[in-house]
Amino acid sequence: MVMDFKSIPLIDISALLEKWDHPNVAQDEGVAQVVRQLDHACRHSGFFYVKGHGIPISLMEEIKSVSREYFYQPYEEKIKIKLSAATGYRGYQRFRENITKGIPDMQEAIDFYREVKHGMYGDLGEVMQGSNIWPSNPSKFKQLMELYIDLCTDVSRKIMRGIGLALGGSADEMEGKIAGDPFWVLRTIGYPASSILDEHDKANNVVGCGEHTDYGLLTLLNQDDDIVALQVRNKSGEWISAPPVPGTFVCNIGDMLKTLSNGIYESTLHRVINNTPRYRVCVAYFYEPNFDAAVEPLDVCSQKTGGTKNFEGAVYGKHLVSKVINNFVM
Repeated sequence: MVMDFKSIPLIDISALLEKWDHPNVAQDEGVAQVVRQLDHACRHSGFFYVKGHGIPISLMEEIKSVSREYFYQPYEEKIKIKLSAATGYRGYQRFRENITKGIPDMQEAIDFYREVKHGMYGDLGEVMQGSNIWPSNPSKFKQLMELYIDLCTDVSRKIMRGIGLALGGSADEMEGKIAGDPFWVLRTIGYPASSILDEHDKANNVVGCGEHTDYGLLTLLNQDDDIVALQVRNKSGEWISAPPVPGTFVCNIGDMLKTLSNGIYESTLHRVINNTPRYRVCVAYFYEPNFDAAVEPLDVCSQKTGGTKNFEGAVYGKHLVSKVINNFVM
């Protein structure tokens, strides 16, 4: 259950990454310390920063740089990879095309998903069928992003092993039928400077992204180092800022992990308000269950919460599609 936290904890996960596949990983004191910190963060805020993740800071910066370079192009260039139902909801969205709880967001973005080949998941995968469409400029955009996705997938899987231990299960609790073949989503997002908003927008407190929870298991957010815009809601309804900490990812848990934990962990509401005079870039990587995974509370978590499953099962792909098709103005 989310508590009245006032700040977001920082966790050094280097010990977990070093011993993640060790046969006695749960007995290692360094790993155990990381696991305790993950458990505390997931119970109290649902958000945490991670350092010691092993992804080069230079690559994190380059990922934001090529995203910014793409967004700074003329609209006529950006629209060449326009998102639509025909593209499997992959591609570019202009400002106000993304919808959160029925309200347009003041952001532009490119959405990428793990490839879904024709017939791969039967009717379940039909909406998301397709391959990513990559911008031709910047020329190294695709190469950098594919490397970055692979690294984020690897780090996320290792963090999820720590979370499996934190919940009282095994390190591979989330593998196999849950996330042995994880789906992923990558979203590069640009938020305009507040100075470009008109008086109507300002009067109506237009936000970059309205309050929401994430859909899957774990999010890794790579945000600009010098702009404070991300806010997380605590139990009392206060919005707590998550200021950038250079070289770290902001991590948060999603709806599917909330279900797996039987509510022990909460997927916390968050939003983005860029009140600065500068354009803000962030790149969000979402680590998801297997596309066709039937997600329900883990037995170890049900036992910890009185033996009753507090959530109905959900097929991840169906959950994702229900969100995707209602999130866009086409």
